[in-house]
Amino acid sequence: MNLNNLKPSTGSTFSTKRIGRGQGSGYGGTSTKGHKGQKARAGYSQKIGFEGGQMPLQRRLPKFGFKNVNRKEFRAINLDTIQTLIDTKNITGEITRDVLVENGLASKNELVKILGRGDLKSGISITADKFTKSAEEAINKAGGKAITTL
Repeated sequence: MNLNNLKPSTGSTFSTKRIGRGQGSGYGGTSTKGHKGQKARAGYSQKIGFEGGQMPLQRRLPKFGFKNVNRKEFRAINLDTIQTLIDTKNITGEITRDVLVENGLASKNELVKILGRGDLKSGISITADKFTKSAEEAINKAGGKAITTL
């Protein structure tokens, strides 16, 4: 094998369709655009969702819903998740946002809300942005503290 006899494998290359280059090319005359009409003209581009003049689907359907621009998104963490974290990592003292971020339960820019699913056996103080009533009661019952930052 030499450089002078290299060639691409059969079927891997093809010549592009050269339209509007005369009748001999096979793509002359109307240049594959058919006869007349909007789509045959130069500069034609169809809007997204255009349905040939029929009322488009996005305009036929009613608008609904509401997006609150002031909404605050919270990362929800349940008490049973915190208890497994305490058991596996041997955490004592208090749980703060930094501890939750280190263990992958929240990212550093997220607001954290503690939910009340599960039981908490350890009397530990937990610092978070928000608590549900059931979570706060469970933490206090176990002998810990629920410290709210918001």
